[in-house]
Amino acid sequence: MLETEFKYYLDNQDELVSLYAGKYIVIKDEEVIGVYSSDEEAYFETIKKHEPGSFLIQFCESGDDSFTQTYHSRVTFS
Repeated sequence: MLETEFKYYLDNQDELVSLYAGKYIVIKDEEVIGVYSSDEEAYFETIKKHEPGSFLIQFCESGDDSFTQTYHSRVTFS
């Protein structure tokens, strides 16, 4: 789900960052349908017209930090 939207972001990331750096963009299909200052604003404004789960909210920045997360856990061995 949302593979098309995420692929669009990755394929066009440089151009999107030049236009919307530091903003949350909403992508539906292969189109930016909204630009917002916060993820909450992006979500609540977008669900007024579009079904939740039918669009991607993406923080727009260079690199992969905005869509990659690393989790660390402490493991003890006995």
